[in-house]
Amino acid sequence: MRNIGFVLLFLMASLSGFSQEITVLDADTGSPVANIAIFNKDKSKTSVSNLNGKANLDVFDGKERITFRHISYEELVTTRAKIGKKGNRVYLGLKPEELQEVVMSVSKWEQQKKDIPQKIESIDARTIAFTNPQTSADLLHNSGKVFVQKSQLGGGSPMIRGFATNRLLLSVDGVRMNNAIFRGGNIQNVISVDPFTIRNTEVIFGPGSVIYGSDAMGGVMNFFTRNPRFSFTDSLTVSGNATYRFASANNENTAHVDLNLGQQHWASFTSITYNNFDDLVMGESGPDSYLRNQFVVRENGMDVLRENNDPRKQLTSGYDQINLLQKFTYKPNATWNYDLGLHYSETSEFSRYDRLIRPNDEGDGLRSAEWFYGPQKWFMGNFQITKQGKNKFYDGVKLTTAYQFFEESRVNRNFQAVDRFTTTEKVDALTVSLDFENKKIGDLRLYYGAEYIFNKVHSEGRQTNITTDVVSAAASRYPDGATWQTFAGYINGEYKLMPNLTLLSGARYSQVWVDAQFDKTFYPFPFDEADLITGAFTGSVGFSWFPKADLQITLNGSTGFRAPNIDDIGKIFDSEPGAVVVPNPELEPEYAYNVELGIRKNVQDKIVFKGAAFYTYLVDALVRRDFTFNGESEIIYNGELSTVQAIQNAAKAYVYGVEVGLEAFLNENWAIASNLTITEGTEEDDTGEESAARHAAPTFGDVHLIWQNQKLKADFFLNYNGEIGYNDLALSERSKSYIYAVDENGNPYSPSWYTLNFRSQYQITNALKATLSLENMTNQRYRTYSSGIVAPGTNLIMGLGYNF
Repeated sequence: MRNIGFVLLFLMASLSGFSQEITVLDADTGSPVANIAIFNKDKSKTSVSNLNGKANLDVFDGKERITFRHISYEELVTTRAKIGKKGNRVYLGLKPEELQEVVMSVSKWEQQKKDIPQKIESIDARTIAFTNPQTSADLLHNSGKVFVQKSQLGGGSPMIRGFATNRLLLSVDGVRMNNAIFRGGNIQNVISVDPFTIRNTEVIFGPGSVIYGSDAMGGVMNFFTRNPRFSFTDSLTVSGNATYRFASANNENTAHVDLNLGQQHWASFTSITYNNFDDLVMGESGPDSYLRNQFVVRENGMDVLRENNDPRKQLTSGYDQINLLQKFTYKPNATWNYDLGLHYSETSEFSRYDRLIRPNDEGDGLRSAEWFYGPQKWFMGNFQITKQGKNKFYDGVKLTTAYQFFEESRVNRNFQAVDRFTTTEKVDALTVSLDFENKKIGDLRLYYGAEYIFNKVHSEGRQTNITTDVVSAAASRYPDGATWQTFAGYINGEYKLMPNLTLLSGARYSQVWVDAQFDKTFYPFPFDEADLITGAFTGSVGFSWFPKADLQITLNGSTGFRAPNIDDIGKIFDSEPGAVVVPNPELEPEYAYNVELGIRKNVQDKIVFKGAAFYTYLVDALVRRDFTFNGESEIIYNGELSTVQAIQNAAKAYVYGVEVGLEAFLNENWAIASNLTITEGTEEDDTGEESAARHAAPTFGDVHLIWQNQKLKADFFLNYNGEIGYNDLALSERSKSYIYAVDENGNPYSPSWYTLNFRSQYQITNALKATLSLENMTNQRYRTYSSGIVAPGTNLIMGLGYNF
């Protein structure tokens, strides 16, 4: 009997070894997917995944081609053998139209996109992988819906609806990145977010101050990074991918690797990316004024002006960057979830390219011998606790605590000068927020919460004699030890007035405190401190209406605000040649009032048209204007007599425009997609004089012709930017004539341009994927509006990715 039992056990074990149970998972969330139809070529053999995503493949042969199909997911064809090599797990990606259904940005909880009256655009991980951007700034640019300015290769400053920099809010995993020294000039912080780690980006167009508070006047860019995946078996699962990318225009070499470890109740995700960018090469056909004809070298203790042997090569624009991400998640049961995210990004030094090409006053040389940023560093530790379940006051509650550290520095020295000036800034930022979701009050869903943010700024300046190496103290850029903090409460409600009509409305009150002590060692400030306490009330109300199942009309009104920060109140810096900005502690918040009308029409699931028209009015605008310092309109700054300016509540502005998009699905392989954005803006100062708004982007758009099947996706597309003539150029831009082309009257202007481009992705095997792109095929030489660096010429981009 004992031998018989042993034989039976052996037979059972042998049979179980031939049995193959698999788990079907969502590629983005790692969650099980039920009701996946699984069948062979002639559908004589079938299976279906259950509620836990489980399915049995015993009816299929080892090398037989098996199809996985679901109405919401992309179809997958593979074999039992290949699935077995992947740990009996099958990952399916949502179809593009399904990815648009749920958004997180408007309330910090999942909401149906069709119920949102504001324009929101989502950029998912698969789209990011296809466009293969070098940085997150390029990720936004590739969407065709966000304009991006670049002062240098290591940069990217988004513009949305006439707003930019500290009037737009950046958020990573629900935590604001904007800090107390985000400036009105162009900012580069978006490049700290690694595009390889992003699972979804949501861009809110128009004010988002109800949820995000100060700075969210023109829009919000929310980056959600990839979450660790749990195992749906009893054992540890290991997965990951490795990617390499090369780009010819700046000789880019990028390497990325990530690793996921998962068990049933905990999981870990680790990501490392290293970028090496060489000097960028511009195109052949375009204005000669864009060429880099001269550069400065240091020889025998002297600055020497040299001719550039290759004027299309933008010397000293290259840089390196490393990004690290470590996330842990622990889910002991269906109620509680604990998430820890650790982000780190650091660049090498990189040149402020637009400053390096400034001519001197005589026009026969260059003004600066050196002008570069020190390493840009960013760290964030983000710990979040989420509880789901029935409660008297909520159905979900989320506690978020985060600490961020920022470091940046600026180094400059004039041509033939011996003194090098350096300012270094560090910011410690603490965020604590508590958010609630209540969805059981009939047709009303409430979202409410509170938030506290604290920033402390550390700033120092120094002066180095490069001949003697003597280092001495110099004026810092900001008041050292200055603090900025805010406390706010908000409530947002979504109410179904009718099955086809949804109302979304909310309100927020924010209190902001600013404290800065001014050091009079270097400048005799007529004040000792800035001690501001300001409050702001913002609100929004909007409707989403479906008069027909295939027609959506939205109407939204909202307000936004921005409270003065340390950059506004306490900064000292050279804003432009011959001008210096000084502190001004007498500032008030600026407010934006916005109205937006949107329409979306679906024609028989073949053509989808989307359009939005908006108008925004800005009052008490914080702008840079001429000022006096101790009664003087000029002072000596860094050894140069400079006109005094300051940030002031000295203007109002209005911005209006339209945004349209079209998608046409010609058949199962061919599609057309197009976007067009037209923005107009005007500023008016306190004297009534009008000028063009600086951050109103030129008309821009794209047209894509797309072909795809299961293995190959190809996109032939055109990018287009309109002209901004001299009369429509902002006053502050006219003073930077060295970055613009010259019209027939000798005045600076921003010419129109276009590029023809090709992009493709091929799935070689289930594990191996290749991308090939050719950008700017006609080798145009162009500079996007307000940018310092010239865009790439013909650029060959190749990438290879392997999933394991």
